[in-house]
Amino acid sequence: MKAVIFHGTEELELAALADPVVEADDDAIVRVRAAGLCGSDLHPYFGRERGLDPGTVMGHELVGEVVETGPDVSRFKPGDRVAAPFSTCCAACGACRRDLPSRCDRGQLFGWVENGVGLQGVQAEFARVPLADTTLVHVPAELDDGMAVLAADILPTAAFAVELAGICDGGSLAIIGCGPVGLLAAFVARRRGVRALSVDINPDRSKLATRFGAREATDPEAAAAEGRAFDAVIDAAGTAAASRLAYPLVRPGGAVAAVAVNTDPHLAISPSELYDRNVTYRTGRCPARRYMEWALEVLEADDGTLASLVSHRLPLTEAIRAYRAFGSGKVGWRKVVLIP
Repeated sequence: MKAVIFHGTEELELAALADPVVEADDDAIVRVRAAGLCGSDLHPYFGRERGLDPGTVMGHELVGEVVETGPDVSRFKPGDRVAAPFSTCCAACGACRRDLPSRCDRGQLFGWVENGVGLQGVQAEFARVPLADTTLVHVPAELDDGMAVLAADILPTAAFAVELAGICDGGSLAIIGCGPVGLLAAFVARRRGVRALSVDINPDRSKLATRFGAREATDPEAAAAEGRAFDAVIDAAGTAAASRLAYPLVRPGGAVAAVAVNTDPHLAISPSELYDRNVTYRTGRCPARRYMEWALEVLEADDGTLASLVSHRLPLTEAIRAYRAFGSGKVGWRKVVLIP
């Protein structure tokens, strides 16, 4: 099969590899029909997140067709169209029973192999899915592959962000970062009756906020001048600057919900600052599997708003160009879907 392979910082290759095979009785082999390119993929690509073995297949957002299953797989059969969250889960361990499948005792992240241990990614023609019965989800027949990819990570992460923020109907929310997760957080907030302001220094991205249900602000200082007025702030950017901006935006007693991967060694808001204004800081990896059936239903009912988020559908042969363009913040590159 062909796959996008990591070799080092900003070094990728489209290479030929052996097709994956069933290694455990609960495995499924999936022919990839669509694989997302996510902002999280850029962390190892740019060297901000280290430890990924050279030779690892990239990618963690999967929609495809089951082609083979192990003997213990009962919910899926060859020919089924499926989606997978970005990490596998068993549905039986303590974390899974607490609705935190992203911290499953047996779970693995797609696209992360370190010191020879881990699970290959899905930016490839085929992927192996361990714990298939409890990881995979059936995709509605009418839902487009490229749209279904949004249910693998970013739409669940947006819903998780709003949940972490702890706001309800009539509340106010600031969202820092108008990438795909930030825009979808605005969409989820609107569905829940929450007033949102989206902040991004990139005008091409910030102007999309109104389409997804939020007011836009391109000047962070102007946004901060609204002055500690928001019940909660979502950090969908994952930078020190975003963390610092969140603090003056949130009201005393409010919450900051950070869902972007942040590779900085220290938090840009100090414990004393949080204490002085009774601000709660919440963060963590989204339990994506918990949201996937809901996400697929939302996508199936889309009026075109969510479809507009997918800016590029490219063959796998264009993956390296896509990483360069998406990673540089090139105008017009929002959500990229790779089609093997």
